Amino acid sequence: MNTPSSARPAGGERYLVGVDVGTGSARAGLFDMTGRMLASGKRDISLFREPGAMVEQSSTEIWAAVCASVREAVAKAGVAPEQIISLGFDATCSLVVLGDGGKPLPVGPSEDPQRDIIVWMDHRAVEQVERINAKGHEVLRYVGGIISPEMETPKLLWLKENRPQVFDAAWQFFDLADFLTWRATDDLARSTCTVTCKWTYLAHEKRWDPSYFHDIGLGLLADEDFVRIGQRVVEPGTPLGSGLTAKAAAELGLAAGTPVGAGMIDAHAGGIGTVGVEGPPENNLGYVFGTSSCTMTSTREPVFVPGVWGPYYSAMVPGMWLNEGGQSAAGAAIEQLLSFHPAAGEAAALAKAQGLSLPAFLAGLAAENVPTLSAAAELADGVHVVPEFLGNRAPFADPHARAAIVGLGMERDLANLVSLYIAGLCGIGYGLRQIIDAQAAAGAPIDRIVISGGAGQLDLVRQLLSDTTGKALLATRAEEPVLLGAAILGSVAAGAFPDVRAAMAALSATDRTYQPAGADIAALHTKRYDAFTQLQTLAREIR
Repeated sequence: MNTPSSARPAGGERYLVGVDVGTGSARAGLFDMTGRMLASGKRDISLFREPGAMVEQSSTEIWAAVCASVREAVAKAGVAPEQIISLGFDATCSLVVLGDGGKPLPVGPSEDPQRDIIVWMDHRAVEQVERINAKGHEVLRYVGGIISPEMETPKLLWLKENRPQVFDAAWQFFDLADFLTWRATDDLARSTCTVTCKWTYLAHEKRWDPSYFHDIGLGLLADEDFVRIGQRVVEPGTPLGSGLTAKAAAELGLAAGTPVGAGMIDAHAGGIGTVGVEGPPENNLGYVFGTSSCTMTSTREPVFVPGVWGPYYSAMVPGMWLNEGGQSAAGAAIEQLLSFHPAAGEAAALAKAQGLSLPAFLAGLAAENVPTLSAAAELADGVHVVPEFLGNRAPFADPHARAAIVGLGMERDLANLVSLYIAGLCGIGYGLRQIIDAQAAAGAPIDRIVISGGAGQLDLVRQLLSDTTGKALLATRAEEPVLLGAAILGSVAAGAFPDVRAAMAALSATDRTYQPAGADIAALHTKRYDAFTQLQTLAREIR
């Protein structure tokens, strides 16, 4: 958005910048001290795919996209760089591999050194995952009992076994958020969020477990005293280095020395930007609905939930434990599902002509044909979808799970495509309900869902998620809560707030609440949820 010149801020006002690096783009948001976003910038980033479920990116391209996005946001807002008091980062939990002097190293068979990132969704390390899980080391208790190919130690083991020359030449292995803060400040500190959630760091004991690394075949990292994966681990929002280096400041268009906070995984930043609304964090489940989805539940004591990652200490809200679940494909699952239908091309063209995404276009068609948004569930009409195209992240921690679709006929029209879309959304909701139920059974119940993420911005989507889970769903005032979460981390580093909880309370607020439907709609979802679980079980048995 462009800020009219008459509305541009006065010289004495202060502003925050948050940067989010997702799977497909880098974005920057500029916020005032009430949490209102004044402007944003965005640059797309490339994904490189190879056979064998390999997905790679370039840290060089990503840093350039970050710099361009920040410059764009600052220019749109008409804010002087000196008025920006802090910078915070979040990113996907992807693995960055750098050689001496920060030189990128090739992580795959392309041998292109610019392709130095193994993306979170990359599943090349499934064999390594199975070997690690078979050993059953004690640290796996803190990742839900089963490690995932989305985590970093299996990927590191894959590199050691398949590209030993790259593994040996690596100077640092970074989670992407930690790479960004290093690139900005020259500080090698890692965030408790990244290394606890994805690298098996035991934050509650403030240590790595050397025996785990020796047990799985990565003992060299332990013998080096973990110098390549993080010797100093700090809580998110901790000020790093002396702030922005002169080089990074020039690239970003900001002032040298601007405070930079230790970062977070993108979904967790969305949690920071949302779960502080409407009461204590432990009452709210943060649900980030994007390409994948993440669920984040905070508890005061550790709760062990089979198949749900964690409990992680101080990984999101400092001083609290975090259980993290979610779906490996969520927004991406809906896109994949729709692409199969004969009417997808026609619908995509109509959506483009109206300046809408395909899901937004279909949501509009659905809303036109029902008296209430909750009644849209009736449009699914016998179509059932278990949208596990990329496995089940939680509560089964099954990377081999695949989608199941039942009830399709020979229809080729838009109305049938809408039915498939609604069935897919219901499937996402039922998967979310499974996670909520599993956590409640283990001792971590929640009262409300607080949603963020690009795929969760439509009213229809929010209402269906509330109906399918039977929980009230809150949308925050912030249109970009993930960016706000990143900005919150920077604000704490700058001393604008005493801690993350205080910043959450000051900068986030509820905009709208969606209540689950009762009566016939609730009964319909009970029946459809039963069908969902039967299909899921049958698909697992057949496999």
